[in-house]
Amino acid sequence: MLNALLLAGALLAGQDAHAAPPSISTAGRAETVRRYASEARQGVAVGPDDLYAVSNWSIVRYDKASGEKRTEWSGDPVRYPHINSCALIMAELVCASSNFPGTPHVSSVEVFDPTDLHHKRSVALGLGTGSLTWVDRRDGAWWGMFANYDGRGGEAPRDHRHTTLVKFDDQWRRLEAWALPPSILERIAPMSLSGGGWGPDGRLYLTGHDLPELYAVVLPEGGGVLDHVATYAIEAEGQAADWDESQPGMLYGITRRTREILAMRVPVPTGD
Repeated sequence: MLNALLLAGALLAGQDAHAAPPSISTAGRAETVRRYASEARQGVAVGPDDLYAVSNWSIVRYDKASGEKRTEWSGDPVRYPHINSCALIMAELVCASSNFPGTPHVSSVEVFDPTDLHHKRSVALGLGTGSLTWVDRRDGAWWGMFANYDGRGGEAPRDHRHTTLVKFDDQWRRLEAWALPPSILERIAPMSLSGGGWGPDGRLYLTGHDLPELYAVVLPEGGGVLDHVATYAIEAEGQAADWDESQPGMLYGITRRTREILAMRVPVPTGD
């Protein structure tokens, strides 16, 4: 009988370890206002007139008004195994790339022409820290998130708790770095963060790998851990998302179930 009780306890403990994270109260729910048929697998970038579906070693440009395909780039899967996200920055399409799920982690920034999608240049960030999942620019600096994982794609002894936000100067030298708070880490385990970018209210917004949630964080006044200030419910199940700077409060994401691009209106402060 004792052995049976011990076995039952161990089974329950194993179930708890893999249970879904507890529900979390949200600051609001995004409204999906439009859907686009696409080929997106990893994320989407948005410009004033275009959408860019990101899928590892391919990028497809769509007309934002009509949804029609305009241009497509396809790279060598060996050279570009995992382009995770892109953003339109200073008239260029700037993309976060890594060798995920390969190890040791190697990351780079890949830059494309936003019109014909020809590859312009690379910034090799090398080994260490994790797999680069998104890049943005703010306050004269570059910002990037380096993901770490517990299982596939992980590099021991780091796990998802080692996911790191890094601030770089114009020469891509590391200036500062921050860890994630427990309230987000418990939501994304055993995976990491897939998307991120500065929002219309000056806060940093993050998306995970699977959950339909958007996390708002701010830099802390002290210490090295980001402050988690709000969570929004969204239809997109994580992955890389991008704010539409031409329409404050409009966030574009993807759903892997149908590979659609989603235009979502998020109830965040916009200063209007």
